[in-house]
Amino acid sequence: MSMKKVLVILGPTATGKSDLAVKLALKYNGEVVSADSRQIYKGLNVGTGKITKKEMCGVPHYMLDIANPKKVVSVVAWKEMSEKIIDDILARGKLPIICGGTGFYIQSIVDNVIYPDVLPNKELREKLNTKTTEQLVLMLKKLDSKRLKNIDQKNKVRLVRAIEIAKALGNVPKIRKTKPKYEFLQIGLMTDDSVLRGRINKRLKERLKKGMIREAQSLHKKGLSYKRMRELGLEYRYLANFLDGEMDKKTMEEKLATEIWRYAKRQITWFKRDAKIIWFDINSLDEIPTFLSDPLKNLHT
Repeated sequence: MSMKKVLVILGPTATGKSDLAVKLALKYNGEVVSADSRQIYKGLNVGTGKITKKEMCGVPHYMLDIANPKKVVSVVAWKEMSEKIIDDILARGKLPIICGGTGFYIQSIVDNVIYPDVLPNKELREKLNTKTTEQLVLMLKKLDSKRLKNIDQKNKVRLVRAIEIAKALGNVPKIRKTKPKYEFLQIGLMTDDSVLRGRINKRLKERLKKGMIREAQSLHKKGLSYKRMRELGLEYRYLANFLDGEMDKKTMEEKLATEIWRYAKRQITWFKRDAKIIWFDINSLDEIPTFLSDPLKNLHT
């Protein structure tokens, strides 16, 4: 008996992954599991571009709004929760569709990664969180230069965790992959750099109009510290800098446009390492249902 099939829709930010996931879910009787490291948090809606109830078109979505943004959800926790949801979707005879741009999350489940069993060190984390990303990079370089080569050096949370593991074990063990639980069909969305950058800038302007700043103000009033906002990265990092008086609105918007573009490029670099991903240009999305018709014909046999 072959493994049960799971569809994955991935790619850099602003390529229309959520819209495609909904269309394919409607066509193939699917349900969507979000693979976004920030949309998992309650209240981070406008800033993360979280799909709305209306945009879901009645398709069930999971792993959205399940955690307090004050807390950190690890990739291990995300994987464990997502696999339970996937098993439930499959048990009901439906197609699980993982959708998102957090490569670390997607790799964890596609490659069935086993992560080091190192418990969080609260005292160490508090100390490390006072340092800049540049300082953390230097620390990790001294502890484990190999791990530094394949980590997102802009992601403070990942840097802190890598240092935590390295200090506990002497180095960060090589990621161990085991036999996947499911058969994955990974669809990647791409487009020309100039087009992607234009889409990023357009979407940023739309989010600002929709109240991204008001959302950040509201989160802070409800107790989300500027420190934690900065840890959440990208939009919330620069929104915190603006609200905290470190930069003016124009500078914030310019910085955000640049940093979101850089983030998209890092996403592309991450995903391009996986030769199993089948790429489609966002101008050729009509080809995807035809392409999927054979691979998904006998869904769960």
